[in-house]
Amino acid sequence: MTSVAVLAHAGKTFGGGLTELRQVLAREGVDDPLWFEVPKSRKAPKRARAAIKAGADLVIVWGGDGMVQQCIDTLAGSDVTIGIVPAGTANLLAGNLGIPQDIEEAVRIALNGRRHELDVGQFNGERFAVMAGAGWDALMIEEADGTLKDRLGRVAYVWTGARHLNETRFRAVIKIDGKRWFKGKASCVLVGNVGKVFGGIEVFDAARPDDGRLDLGVITAKGPLQWTRAMARIGFGKASGSPFVSTTTARKIRMTFDRKVRTELDGGDRDKVKKVRIDVQPGAVTVCVPDDSEVLA
Repeated sequence: MTSVAVLAHAGKTFGGGLTELRQVLAREGVDDPLWFEVPKSRKAPKRARAAIKAGADLVIVWGGDGMVQQCIDTLAGSDVTIGIVPAGTANLLAGNLGIPQDIEEAVRIALNGRRHELDVGQFNGERFAVMAGAGWDALMIEEADGTLKDRLGRVAYVWTGARHLNETRFRAVIKIDGKRWFKGKASCVLVGNVGKVFGGIEVFDAARPDDGRLDLGVITAKGPLQWTRAMARIGFGKASGSPFVSTTTARKIRMTFDRKVRTELDGGDRDKVKKVRIDVQPGAVTVCVPDDSEVLA
């Protein structure tokens, strides 16, 4: 018998909200799940640990990518399976896995879908499932977070991203699996565990979250014109064809910057750092996915 826990970001909602979630679970025979609500995603780890202690073997996470990331960081390496009900703005992990923003269908996948082991990246000790970034994307996310994102949704990222196209580039030295791969000025460094990392745009067209590797991209564009050319290539799924984009894959990534640079994990802003250590952890977390998930076919 599966013991189900629900871990919900109380500030996120869609459809009939948490009331509908309870109703759908009850119709599926889950009448009295362990139930935890948090006001912010950073409160989730404590509740996730409580769910493990209470004996849950399936944790259904209600929230966006930040909420899912906090739960994955805590639950990876345990025997607990994660189901996702995407209630956030971007829902990048759910979108890549084929989990729709539909409460009834997301619950069905969580309870009856395929269990699949996914890789995670570890960024300076913290796990992520979608992406890690430094530079332009992190500045965009930092400024969009909060009321602006709540009011404008994904448009907030477009607005704040455009504001930072003239940002001064930073010098970066990047080592891939022990060998130097890049040295020079960069506007943005992005590491992806999945292909679509910006609102449905396929940045890493060959990325899979179960191949034991992470995809890495460095954007060197300077100013609106070069950024427009680079983003046009990325938008057409041909990032590697841009003279302002370099890509590769890796198991271990080490980065050193000439100054402290803003960073982000799975769409949540993090501190400025000068050094970054990223490692892949293959098959570290089990997630419920649709039986016909294209990215995991």
